[in-house]
Amino acid sequence: MTTRSSTTTLWRPTGPKELDLVRELDWRAWPPRLPEQPIFYPVLDEDYAIKIARDWNVKHDGAGFVTRFEVESDFLSRYPVQQAGGRTILELWVPAEELDEFNAHIVGPIEVVHEFR
Repeated sequence: MTTRSSTTTLWRPTGPKELDLVRELDWRAWPPRLPEQPIFYPVLDEDYAIKIARDWNVKHDGAGFVTRFEVESDFLSRYPVQQAGGRTILELWVPAEELDEFNAHIVGPIEVVHEFR
């Protein structure tokens, strides 16, 4: 987790369908979760995001993307860091019903930083 003057850099591995929805939202927000997706999981380590996009999204969706975005650090303090495996496998678990509020605290655009096919 990189902190720069009151924002924290997060990454999200994503497939082409979710990326299309982010594009429709002008690269400023994440789309609502589906009923079977009760939690939004941004990750705190770029290498972990790359691994998911490359090894999981490509296999399941034909392509995987890693996005990078900034969120107000004070706001993020409400979400404890979750260790989902090894030392660098760190996520934030944002309940689906809080995603609109989470999106309101994104600073700047969501950027695609890696693409795998």
